[in-house]
Parts: sequence; C-alpha cells; structure tokens
Amino acid sequence: MRTTVFDLAKQKAEGRRFAMLTAYDFPSARIAEAAGVPVVLVGDSMGNVVHGAPNTLGVTVDDICRACQSVVRATESAMVVADMPFLSFVDEATSIRNAGRFMTEGGVQAVKIEGGGSVVPVVRRLVELGIPVMGHLGFTPQSAGVIGLKVQAKDAEGARRLIEDALALQEAGCFSLVLELVPAALAAEVTRRLTIPTI
Repeated sequence: MRTTVFDLAKQKAEGRRFAMLTAYDFPSARIAEAAGVPVVLVGDSMGNVVHGAPNTLGVTVDDICRACQSVVRATESAMVVADMPFLSFVDEATSIRNAGRFMTEGGVQAVKIEGGGSVVPVVRRLVELGIPVMGHLGFTPQSAGVIGLKVQAKDAEGARRLIEDALALQEAGCFSLVLELVPAALAAEVTRRLTIPTI
C-alpha cells in the first residue's frame, strides 16, 4: 500500500521526519523504493540532471508523464509526485488537463506546483477536484531567470512574503510544502507555523 497524504500528516502531527527523493526512471525509483523512501518526486530537474540542459524550462508534460509511468512501475509503497513543468499550470483549465494526465496516464498520487499567492486559485481548484497538491516556495527553478539562482527571502520583507505564501498554500489545500534555498531559521519558522509537513 502506498504512502498517502494522511500518512504524511500523521508523521507531521507526531513530530516525525520523512525523506523525499527525486527519481526520473525505473532504476533510480527502484533504489528509492528499496531504501524505504516514502515520497518520490518525478522532478522537472530532469532537464538538468538527465537531459543535460542548462535549466528546467524545456521539460514538457509528455517528458514528465513518461518518467512518471516508469517510476510508478518501479514502486509499490512510495507516494509518487509529478512536478508540474514550466507553463503547465498557467490557468485552471490548463492545470486540470495536465494534472489529470499525470494522475490518469502517469499513475501518480499527487502533483507539485511552484509558486506562492499567484498559484493559490489553481491549487484550490485541483484539490477540490481530488488532486493532491504539494507546494514549492523559496528558490523556484522555473523562475530562475527572474529571481536568480540564490538563497531567497533573506531580508525581513522576503521572509514575511514567504510565510504569507506558505500559509496561503496550506489554506488552499496543499498537503505539504517544499522549501528550497531559504535560510534555515526561516525554514524552521515556516515549519513551526504550518500544520502540513515541509520538505
């Protein structure tokens, strides 16, 4: 039986940590599964890691969907999460179509979306339709050309905005939240304030 959003919520409530790893194919997913990793992300980082591209922007919905199929076949107990690639969640209709493909064709149990307040309506709608959503704040690779490859929210205003975005994503229904390249103290504060797990 696969890990569920309810299992992760219970671990958060009990103060227990869990691991999440990224896999892009059958062999790497088998290793994660054998190690007992409860959450496996099929990341758009395959653009850099697998395809040798300078960024994640060229990764398509088809790329993610095919990788998800391989990762799902390789796992039995891990929750598999599909990264929503660049411009795949620009509005509700596009988001529903693409997230729906990942769930039905890819076989995943959840999707991950980068962004804060601007993606809240999309998150809310997907959750209403029964698609679990993992949020992603801090350094968001799809926005690297705008925000730069650097630690985010280092000043008071940036930290305030990140906390507000985290709370808004939780309120919209995200079951967990990735915090990438943010100061450790800020990540700890967000983790303390949220009832959902942070990664």
